[in-house]
Amino acid sequence: MAEEQSATTPQQGNRNRENRPHGSGPGGDRGGRPGGDRGRGPGDRGGERGGDRRPFGDRRPEGPPEIDLDKLIGDSLYLDNQAHVVVSRMRDLDSGTRSQLRRLYNAVRRANRTPENERQHAFVMLRARLAYTIARHGLRSLDQIERLLLQVTRKNDARGYERFRDLFEAIVAYNE
Repeated sequence: MAEEQSATTPQQGNRNRENRPHGSGPGGDRGGRPGGDRGRGPGDRGGERGGDRRPFGDRRPEGPPEIDLDKLIGDSLYLDNQAHVVVSRMRDLDSGTRSQLRRLYNAVRRANRTPENERQHAFVMLRARLAYTIARHGLRSLDQIERLLLQVTRKNDARGYERFRDLFEAIVAYNE
C-alpha cells in the first residue's frame, strides 16, 4: 500500500509542478527564463551582436576641461596653449587626422567669410559637420572643439568667430 501512495501518475506529477510557487522547483528561481536571470537589466544586451559597442557606455572618459571662450578672445597665449593641448590629445587618441582637420579648417575659413547676417547659420552648419566628422572617423580629441564651437555660435560675436578660426589654424599648424 505504501507503494501505491508514493507512486503518482504522469498527470499528477504535472499538476504538482504547476501548483508549486515560482522558484521552488529543483532549479530554484530562474527569473522566468530557462537560463536564469544573469543580472542583466532592461536594455542590457550583454555580448550580443548589435549591442552598445562604446568602450565606456554612456559616459565619456574624463578629458581636458572646456576651453573658456572669454579667455580665448582676450589672451593669445591661452589660445596657443589650448592648441597645443588639442594637438597632443589628437596624437594620443586619433591617427591619420591631418586631411580631415584641413578640410574642417577650410570650412571654418569659409564660414568666417560669410556675410555677418548669415555667419551664425554658417557656424551652426559647421558644428553639424564637425559632429558628423567626429562620429564618423572617431576623432574624440575634437570633442573640446565642438563644445567651443557651440559657445561661439551662442555668443554670435565677430571676435569669437575670428578667435575660433585662429585656434583652428594653430591646431592645423601644430599638427603638421
